[in-house]
Amino acid sequence: MDPAKRASVGTRVEEQVKDWLRYGEELGLGPYYRDRAPSHQPSEPASIETAESAPAKMAPAAVVRRAPVAALSAASAPKSAPSPNPAAAAAPAIVAPASLPSLFESIDRIVDDTLARIREDIGDCTRCKLHKGRTNIVFGVGNPKAELLFVGEGPGHDEDIKGEPFVGRAGKLLTQMIEAMNLRREDVYIANVVKCRPPENRLPEKDEITTCSPFLMRQIDVIKPKVVCCLGSCAAQTLLQTTQGISRFRGEWFDFRGAKLIATYHPAYLLRNPPAKSEVWKDLQKVMAVLGLQPRKR
Repeated sequence: MDPAKRASVGTRVEEQVKDWLRYGEELGLGPYYRDRAPSHQPSEPASIETAESAPAKMAPAAVVRRAPVAALSAASAPKSAPSPNPAAAAAPAIVAPASLPSLFESIDRIVDDTLARIREDIGDCTRCKLHKGRTNIVFGVGNPKAELLFVGEGPGHDEDIKGEPFVGRAGKLLTQMIEAMNLRREDVYIANVVKCRPPENRLPEKDEITTCSPFLMRQIDVIKPKVVCCLGSCAAQTLLQTTQGISRFRGEWFDFRGAKLIATYHPAYLLRNPPAKSEVWKDLQKVMAVLGLQPRKR
């Protein structure tokens, strides 16, 4: 390659790297590069088709893989056939260098992170277009040491006005669900994939999720819940990084960032389809079994 062209390409790559690092710094991820914990071994592939398990892509080592709890049995792990050539078996696999990982994939635990620090890093956020129509940033609410964390898709009108997640009609139903589990709202933590209300209560778009979801990952890491309960497809697909519909894996258990994750229908869906409440109650009973809870006596 001509030296001048080579220098031009090198300059463009350098600028792209700088832009990417500046973007991470804006999200408060600077400590990730300084304080990141040692990488751990990835778990086995999930049984559902996730973005990480797509055959055409190879996830970076920093990605925390999700897998169904039932699939983690060593007895079910496939055994590789012995290599006829010992030298070949010992040789490391040659993998083509991947492009820069997405910000979502790069997020990892930050040592000594706190909810207050995360909120400070968010600041008066203008990182995506959702800030243009918001009234308040809806950060999250509840017990900072909760064993159970609910994740929704994004704030609605009432949440945007009050600055608190799940306070409208769907929020009242969620409160009833929590109380039926013999808990109070202040016993759990409630957050959303995005912190600002999407216009007309539409689903968050991909770029909005990519920009905002790292803050949710940090919240989960700080709270360290035993169970993460995704409410609706958007939350479940974001955390599991899959495009499959929630009906394909609702009520199934997955490992997620040190917690057990389960997905169920969103309370807003239940307001439109009351018969589905019985299915959600079955899911919540599974959560109660893990947490050692008994249903509230009527």
